[in-house]
Amino acid sequence: MSDMNEVAPEVQKIVDELFANAHKAASTFSGFEKDKVEAIVKAVAEAAQDKAEFYAEWAVRETGFGNVADKHQKNLLNSIGLLDVLNVGDYVDPQVDDKKKIVSFPKPAGVVVALVPCTNPVTTIYYKALISLMTRNSVILCPHPAAKECCVHAAEYVAKIAERAGAPKGSIQVLTEPSIPLVNQLLQSDRTNVILATGGPAMVRAAYGSGNPAVGVGPGNVACYVDKTADIATAGGQVVFSNSFDHSLPCTCESVVVADKEISSQLKLAMTAAGAYFVAGEEEQKLRDFLFPEGIACVAAIGKSAEWMADKAGFSVPEGTKSLVVEIDEISIKDPVSKEKMFPVLGYITVDGVGQGIATALAMLELMGKGHSAVIHANDPAVVARYGAALPVCRIAVNTPGVVGSAGMTTNLTQGSVIGTGFFGRSSVDDNVGPKQLIQWTRVAYHKEPDVEMGDMGAALKTL
Repeated sequence: MSDMNEVAPEVQKIVDELFANAHKAASTFSGFEKDKVEAIVKAVAEAAQDKAEFYAEWAVRETGFGNVADKHQKNLLNSIGLLDVLNVGDYVDPQVDDKKKIVSFPKPAGVVVALVPCTNPVTTIYYKALISLMTRNSVILCPHPAAKECCVHAAEYVAKIAERAGAPKGSIQVLTEPSIPLVNQLLQSDRTNVILATGGPAMVRAAYGSGNPAVGVGPGNVACYVDKTADIATAGGQVVFSNSFDHSLPCTCESVVVADKEISSQLKLAMTAAGAYFVAGEEEQKLRDFLFPEGIACVAAIGKSAEWMADKAGFSVPEGTKSLVVEIDEISIKDPVSKEKMFPVLGYITVDGVGQGIATALAMLELMGKGHSAVIHANDPAVVARYGAALPVCRIAVNTPGVVGSAGMTTNLTQGSVIGTGFFGRSSVDDNVGPKQLIQWTRVAYHKEPDVEMGDMGAALKTL
C-alpha cells in the first residue's frame, strides 16, 4: 500500500524548481535599496495599467464571472493606483526613533506563496505581485484552475516586466498547471516563509493548517443599516452601486439593507431610481427557485447580472436593472437571502430604530461574516458610535459604498481588497492585507536612561 503522504515525483520536481528559483531571487532581492525597488515597482504598475482592460475582458470571458468595466477599474486600482497610496520606502528603509532610541530595520519574509481566487483573478495577481515586489520578497502565485489561462498570462507578463526593470529572475513565478496536490505541497513546505490566502473557506483553512505563517481572509455578509438621519437619495444610490459592482463578486458588497421604518419608503424609491428592482409575489418565488434550489446558491448565477438572473428565472425587469431586491421579515439560517450571495441580489428588511438595526446586523453576523465589514448611512454621530461599538467586525464604512469604503478607496482605511477578519473571523490580521504583512522588523533598542545616547545614527545608516 502506498504512503498517503507520498508525493508524486513530477509534483516534487515542480515544487523543488519553484522553491530553488524563489529562494535565490529572494536572497538577492533582500539587498536591493529603495531607488532600485521603486523603479521595479513603477515599471510593473505601469505595465499592468496598460493591460488592465485586456485582462479584465479575458477574465470575464474565461470565468464567466463579473463584468469587464468593473474588473478594468479593479485592475487599475490594484496596479497604478497603488503608487498613489503606498510608499516603497516604508518597507525598505530603516526607521530611526530618536526619542525612544530605537532603530528599526525592515526584513522581507522571503518566499511568499499566494493563492489567487477565480472571482477576482488578475486583480489579485497584480496586487500580490506588486506588494511582494515592494517588500523585496519573491512570490509563487497559485491561481484557481477556473481562471488559469488569464492568471498565468498576467503573471508571466508582470514577471517579464519586473525582470526587465532589474528584479532578480524568479521574483514572480506562477503555477502553470495548478492542482490540489501541488498547491498543498507549496502550502505545507518548510521552504514557504508566508502564505497569502485568498479564496474559498477550504483553501484558507488549509493555509492556516499548513504549519506555516499564513495571512488569511474570511467570508463577508455585509449589513447596511440606513438610519432615519441619513441622506436617503445618496444612500439609495450608493447601496445599488456597491451591491452591483462587478455583479457583487467583491466580499465588501452590501448583502442586506436594514432600513429604518421612518425612511423605508423613501429609500425604496431612491434605490429604484438607481437601478434596483424589488421582486415580489410570483416573481420572487421564481427567483428563489432558480437561485436557491434546495436552499443552496446556484453556482451558475455567481457573478452574473441582475437582468441575466431575472431572465433565467422567467420574468422580465426594466433594461438597466442593476440589483434585484427581495424583502424579508427576519434574518434566518433557513433563508439564503440573509447570507452573502456573490450575485447582485439584496435582502431588504425594515426595522424600528437603531436598536433593532443593530440586532439585525448581529443576527446576520451570527450566520456568517464575523470580523469582515459592515456599512452604515447616518448623519447622527451617536448612531454611528452605537453601531460601531456593537458589531464584531473589523471595519465599518460610513456614508460611502461598502465595496470601496471598506477597501480603503473612499476612506482612510488601508487600501487593499484582501480583507482581514481578525480574531472575530478566525484570522490573524484585522487590517486590509498589504505590504506591511510581508515584512518584519529588527528593532535595535538602546537603554532608556536619559544619559545614554545613540550618536549620529543617520550618518551611520548611510554607511550601510
